[in-house]
Amino acid sequence: MSDLIYYLPPLLLILIPAIFHLRSKKKVSETCHAVLKEAQEAGLTEPPSLHPVVDLSICMGSGACVRNCPEKALGVIKGKGVLINPTHCIGHGACAPACPVGAIKLVFGTEKRGMDIPQVDPDFQTNIPGIYIAGELGGMGLIRNAIRQGTHAVKSIAARPRGTAELDLVIIGAGPAGIAASLAAKEAGLKYVTIEQEDSLGGTTYHYPRNKLVMTAPMKLPLIGEIKVREISKEELMEIWQGILDKATPNIQFSERMEEIKPVDGIYSIRSNKATYTAANVLLAIGRRGTPRKLGAKGEEQAKVVYRLIEADQYQGKHVLVVGGGDSALEAALDVANEPGTTVILSYRGKAFDRVKPKNRTRLADAIAEGKIEQILESTVSEIGIADVSLKHGDDIITRPNDAVIVCAGGELPTPMLKKMGIQVDTRHGE
Repeated sequence: MSDLIYYLPPLLLILIPAIFHLRSKKKVSETCHAVLKEAQEAGLTEPPSLHPVVDLSICMGSGACVRNCPEKALGVIKGKGVLINPTHCIGHGACAPACPVGAIKLVFGTEKRGMDIPQVDPDFQTNIPGIYIAGELGGMGLIRNAIRQGTHAVKSIAARPRGTAELDLVIIGAGPAGIAASLAAKEAGLKYVTIEQEDSLGGTTYHYPRNKLVMTAPMKLPLIGEIKVREISKEELMEIWQGILDKATPNIQFSERMEEIKPVDGIYSIRSNKATYTAANVLLAIGRRGTPRKLGAKGEEQAKVVYRLIEADQYQGKHVLVVGGGDSALEAALDVANEPGTTVILSYRGKAFDRVKPKNRTRLADAIAEGKIEQILESTVSEIGIADVSLKHGDDIITRPNDAVIVCAGGELPTPMLKKMGIQVDTRHGE
């Protein structure tokens, strides 16, 4: 008995913390399971881009991946890492290197939804020598990744012997990858030009609605150095791009659209709507949006139909239909709904809004509760009239007054253009 009394205190010192630890892990597991169940019931199961796949036979449930995920997309259930919020994952990739046992691999696409990815080597050169791809078109949409890829590609080009072409490099697109590539080309002393079809820097960012929050990370730019930013607004990010343009003066030609790239005697001829260039190398930094995806509805050719929101105040007092199920659609609807006297209908063909940030989901629920937005899920646009619009909802046709239609349905990937150039494009299904 005396021996039991002697050993009881140290035993309790071990058992009590262990019990609390196990209870804490169980509670975390139950919370994560509830989040996963909610996502599954809402149909929010398809990650939009690069995402982790966990090898459960290796995973030891350390939670390092959870702690390093900026979007809180991962959780631990019954001692194993699980992607509990698939649509929140936007490809940061911080989880894989954080895993102490290498149980995570990063993949594109899923079994249900494939993703077209051009083949590139470690220097971001495609299977066609002299043609490079950086940024969103290659499947890596994060600003930090795009900057790293654009910089790396140009450094690789600069390290090779110079050719006899008029230019060493033509860069297509002035988004983050194109900006970084332009700065790297100037720093390396290359003969180059960057052409951008829009009238401003920013790429995809340029098309974001006003005040949209952009998630990024500290980024290092040639000639500029490190820029320390995290979550900033579209306007603040555009100011940064403009400041870079003013300070470094890269050779960027705006409102110039690339129309054709073809090989000529071992170099490339790049024809735009304004000029023709010859170059030894071409870097495609054009993003994945391509041309806006059309609805295919009668009346879509009218001027009142647009494919991005620039300024919400132009819709004040009007009847507006917003079509789409991503962040851009929700943000456009929310911005327009805040204008006085405006009525907004948000139409989406799916059962739930996938690939949207929690903040936008919450804001939308509040706007619907306040009567600012009418949400019609599982609907498609049947016809766009001069003063009204008709939506097909099951077997019913819903008609509403309408002054404007904003389509936020993404864009058609430039896959046909890539294949015409001979670039190998693979459809990834979780690879």
